[in-house]
Amino acid sequence: MTAEIKKNAETKMQKSIEALKNSLTKIRTGRAHTGLLDHVMVDYYGNPTPINQVANVTLLDARTIGVQAWEKPMVAKVEKAIRDSDLGLNPASMGDVIRVPMPMLTEERRKELTKVVRGEAEDARVAVRNVRRDANEQLKKQLKDKEISEDDERRGQDEIQKLTDKYVVEIDKIYAEKEKELMTV
Repeated sequence: MTAEIKKNAETKMQKSIEALKNSLTKIRTGRAHTGLLDHVMVDYYGNPTPINQVANVTLLDARTIGVQAWEKPMVAKVEKAIRDSDLGLNPASMGDVIRVPMPMLTEERRKELTKVVRGEAEDARVAVRNVRRDANEQLKKQLKDKEISEDDERRGQDEIQKLTDKYVVEIDKIYAEKEKELMTV
């Protein structure tokens, strides 16, 4: 029974890591990457649709993303969706291709983004600790219901703590990488 609790806890902690990685892709650095536009939604005939389902998103160079809509009438809508997104980008259409240049980040903006990244990492740590708390509560409940012994409960809590430590270290590593990426000019 404790193995099942441990497995569930590990799965939830892994999902916290994935959520952190996903949210960090939205925080832009000075370099262009196509994943930056993944969460931008375009009004496609009345339905909000991810940009990569209505257009081809490519890198034109290290600091410019190219977006080519598959349908001619969608060019203006795609451009508007990018401009209205919370990314602070200013796209310019040239015929069928929309060029999205990445503006240089100022030192002040880099520090602000570092604080945002730190907050995201802390949210992920809190999520992992909440999973640990829930797993420990399940172990205590099993002990109270006499489904497991005190030794099994203690062993289970130790295993859950080791898992928590492992995932917190991974979160710290992801945070350090993103911070380094942001501060590199």
